[in-house]
Amino acid sequence: MADTYVLATQKRNRTDEPNGSDSKKLMLHGEADPAAALASARHEFGEHGGVNMSIEASATFTVMEPETMRRMFSGELGPDRDFFIYSRHFNPTVLNLSRLMAALEGTEAAYCTASGMSAISAVLLQLCSHGEHVVASRTLYGGTHALFSHFLPRTCGIETSFVEVTDLEMVDEAMVEGKTKVLYFESISNPTLTVANIPELCRMARRKGVTVVVDNTFAPMVLTPARLGADVVVHSITKFISGGADIIAGAVCGPASLVNKMMDLQQGSLMLLGPTMNAKVAFELSERIPHLGLRMKEHSQRALLFARRLKSLGLRVIYPGLEEHPQHQLLKSMHNAEYGFCGLICLDMETEERANRLMNHLQNYGQFGFMAVSLGYYETLMSCSGSSTSSELNPEEKKLAGISPGLVRMSIGYIGTFEQKWAQLEKALTRLNEPLCKN
Repeated sequence: MADTYVLATQKRNRTDEPNGSDSKKLMLHGEADPAAALASARHEFGEHGGVNMSIEASATFTVMEPETMRRMFSGELGPDRDFFIYSRHFNPTVLNLSRLMAALEGTEAAYCTASGMSAISAVLLQLCSHGEHVVASRTLYGGTHALFSHFLPRTCGIETSFVEVTDLEMVDEAMVEGKTKVLYFESISNPTLTVANIPELCRMARRKGVTVVVDNTFAPMVLTPARLGADVVVHSITKFISGGADIIAGAVCGPASLVNKMMDLQQGSLMLLGPTMNAKVAFELSERIPHLGLRMKEHSQRALLFARRLKSLGLRVIYPGLEEHPQHQLLKSMHNAEYGFCGLICLDMETEERANRLMNHLQNYGQFGFMAVSLGYYETLMSCSGSSTSSELNPEEKKLAGISPGLVRMSIGYIGTFEQKWAQLEKALTRLNEPLCKN
């Protein structure tokens, strides 16, 4: 079964028999624009001809002949030919979302999971064994950092060296040929918005036989890491891709060979750990991905406008779309320009007390946004990263990662008009008693 994971472009008849190696070919989405790739992906129609696909809510699937089940378990017949066994293995509705994720990221295959952390964990456990080594960026989402620094060493004997991802010499020296199995970083880091030099990092890793895994949660549509050399791309679909702050989901996007191994009956991390996505969740997400490009354009456009105006007030703004950002030119050289520079900005208020006062005024006086974690929502969400989503890091780790105690991360929404939201923000700033702006 694990050898027949295929991203078919057309609906196949269940009576078709595999045709040699052709049954194992995979659709590689060659379009440069992720929106064009999504438009070219296979469209699944509903059972009765509906323009939207049906939800396949079955946990298990029937066969017409007893011999068929044996052939499915032996790998002769599989989801590439619309033969399904059990929804922990493959579900038609989830498989459709996986095809869309592969199209979005320009990879051969993808597999959608119950959360972003389950996607990350499954990839690392598949690629690394006891005693092997990972090199990872110092600046990561707090849960990912805890996975690398605490859980994997304790449970699996997998050690991680943390590096400054912008220091290419440091990264290169940390990768030990024959021992290091994975180089892991975020395309745009959480929360500091540091931009990784994806092409150069991938070239260095390839020279040493290291697999590159990139978390692209902050930059769907904006960046396509697989086209820049990354081997595997992971996502928390919960964020921008979902857009509604109502679903927890993740994805692994990469080579068919890796996804096949992760679905192996004996050794596959996805198969055996069971981070299964519900078909009803997959249906909802499949209906949202077609307008992801429109949403990302608006998130990014507003983030850039807010960053420029806040900077003009003297606030300490971090945004990779600003020319003074240290990786601005790098991002311009890599990004899909139509989708901007990402939908997040950071304000460095220096202390947690000042950060909290700012957020309190923005939410409770200006009605500008909500104090909440996560990102990608149509309303602006804001949090003080050091005491929330990066709280897993100790003080020294936060310092090395460049996370100020007063760093406020804002996921910029698109509800209302821009001038309406700017007026709300200005109202909140005027209510603060002590000056916020510093020259």
